[in-house]
Order: sequence, then C-alpha cells, then structure tokens
Amino acid sequence: MVWVSYRHNGQDHVGIVDGEQFVPLDGFARIDADTDVDALLSAEPRESGRVDRAEVELLPPSWAPSKVFCVGLNYKAHIEETGRDLPTYPVLFPKYASSLIAADRPIPVPSESAQVDYEAELAVIIGRPGRRIAIDDAADHVLGYSVANDVTMRDYQYKTHQWLQGKAWDGVTPIGPYLVRPDEVDLATAGVRTTVDGVTVQDSDLSMLIFDIPTLISVISEFTELKTGDIILTGTPGGVGFRRDPQLFLTPGTTVTVEVDGVGRIESRVTAE
Repeated sequence: MVWVSYRHNGQDHVGIVDGEQFVPLDGFARIDADTDVDALLSAEPRESGRVDRAEVELLPPSWAPSKVFCVGLNYKAHIEETGRDLPTYPVLFPKYASSLIAADRPIPVPSESAQVDYEAELAVIIGRPGRRIAIDDAADHVLGYSVANDVTMRDYQYKTHQWLQGKAWDGVTPIGPYLVRPDEVDLATAGVRTTVDGVTVQDSDLSMLIFDIPTLISVISEFTELKTGDIILTGTPGGVGFRRDPQLFLTPGTTVTVEVDGVGRIESRVTAE
C-alpha cells in the first residue's frame, strides 16, 4: 500500500494512492508522534472522499515529526570524493520539521548562500516508537519509505566543523511525494539518482550504504527515543555538486530531480527565495 498526506479544501488527510486519485483514510489527518499505528494500519479508505491528485496540495508524508535525523558520509563513493576515512560510527546531524517542504514545492535559493547543493536520499519514516531497538527488531519500527533531497548550503556547512547551519535551513528540503509501505518495495539494490537539468549527476544503489537501515535505527534509538513520524535521511551517494570539477550548484531556473527506484521521484524547480 502507498500512502499520501495532502490538503483538500482546507482539510488535512492521510490517504491511499489509487492511480491519479487519493482516497482518505477515516480518522487520520496526519502522521505524527500521536498517531496510533495499529489503528492507521487497519483504517478503511473513505470512498466518498476520493479526489483527483490535481485538486489537492501535497504535504510531506510526516509533516510534523518530533525529530529528523540525517546521516552523512554513508556511501563509499561520497566518502572518497570528500577525502575522508570510512566512518566506524554513523555521522549524524539534525534537521527540523521547519526544513521540510512538499515534493511538488519549488526549492527557494536563499540570497545568503552561493553554494546550494543537491543530495538524493532514501527517507525512512518511523512507525512504532522505540528506544534501544535491536538491529533484528528494527524492521518492526519502519512505517514506510519516501524520497528526499537533502538540500545543503555548502558555504554555510563549512563555516565550522559542525554542519547544522548548512543543513537546517527553513523550507528547502523536499520530501515525498508518497510513503511506500515496506512490503511494497525491495530496497536491496534499489537505484538512487539525481539529475540536474536532465544530466545525471548522482547514480548509485542502496546496496552501497555503509550503515544499513536496521543499523541506523538501532544506533539512533540508543541515545533517543524514536517516535511515530520521525524521519531518518539515510545519506547521499557520490556526485554532489560541491565535489565536482567544475562545481555545480542549484540556481534559480534549474530543475533538479531525485529518485529512489520503487519509492518515488521528486522533480523540483529552483527559484529565488
């Protein structure tokens, strides 16, 4: 089953995707820390609310997460292009709910940054909450998967050894368009890629992750409780614009597309903020 979060006539809904139409699930306006996962999984679609995709406003699949975790340097090719050593522990940093935008929204380039970069990533949406989750139990805590573009202001990222100021800008991280349930997709070798104005600039697959999804869930939940709706962005492959020669950054008028096979595709127009 594939779910979508959307707004129609001023009302928020979680629904199922049926071709180019959405059918709302009774009783659910959002996915967040207060969501009853068992009730969500058994919710019935309300056919009387069926609506065409063209008539709704998309929302992030979890648009009010209590936490958004990002993983840096999680593909060998990306580590090699940065000149760093392979990590023995995941490189983690936060974003905030205010960073997220819907998959069909434009990416606004802030006037303060001249190095706005793309990063195609698989997003994991947490279902059942948990703390100190064992690797073998991690799959039971995944609600589903989505696609994200971890847009990064490189000139701000490298102002200090901490990355927060380059990663957590408001309203620049598209995620979606859908939440794909784990039984709907085989991620073992799913492709991850980015195109900028039609040119492929990132192309890898999820078999190349250094720290896999169960490991990330286990490591993160060791120091904090993961709650329903929390998001983990699992890292980006090599080919980011900052490491290319010549460098390639997102500027107004650019079209950037990120996708994960079987999960989804986000095509974004880049505009001036």
